[in-house]
Amino acid sequence: MTFIVGENCIRCKHTDCVEVCPVDCFYEGPNMLVINPDECIDCALCEPECPVDAIYAEDEVPDDQIQFIELNDELSRSWPNITEMKPAPEDAEEWDGVPNKIEHLERDWPA
Repeated sequence: MTFIVGENCIRCKHTDCVEVCPVDCFYEGPNMLVINPDECIDCALCEPECPVDAIYAEDEVPDDQIQFIELNDELSRSWPNITEMKPAPEDAEEWDGVPNKIEHLERDWPA
């Protein structure tokens, strides 16, 4: 089993989870983080660190977020690894809990 980052990370992108990960399995996109499922060791340290409750154990992912299991796998293979905490976006609090954020997911880094 692995952990995954769900929809509420989009446009919030807090990196508290990155700081506690012992295997550096987080990857950073333009406006969210993902976990590489092949690197995650299921230690569960990241889940309680997320201030917006966007991290789930794979077997506890809500039904409306199942697509994020595949998205974490896919995007972790093309986004850069992140190993240190960074400041959250200035408007992160405004985006916490906003529904249907998947439409705001940015897959590609700006040129």
